[in-house]
Amino acid sequence: MNPVARRARLGYIAGMDAMVAVLLVVALLLVLGTLAGGLITMARGGDAGPRRSNLFMRYRVLFQGIAVLLVVILLAIAGS
Repeated sequence: MNPVARRARLGYIAGMDAMVAVLLVVALLLVLGTLAGGLITMARGGDAGPRRSNLFMRYRVLFQGIAVLLVVILLAIAGS
């Protein structure tokens, strides 16, 4: 059985891999943005600098986790 017929039989949604790839790009851009924001905040310093920089880094870790999860999903889709 060809791969297209097998995916259709398993209930594969054709646009799923494209949607996950787009979500991965968005997650990576969020990681880059929060990393830059945290570094800029840390470089500026000031009284609230360390607190805001720490907040940015927490969000960066969250977005990195989401990006890793999306990579795992993409690999699972590609492997099936």
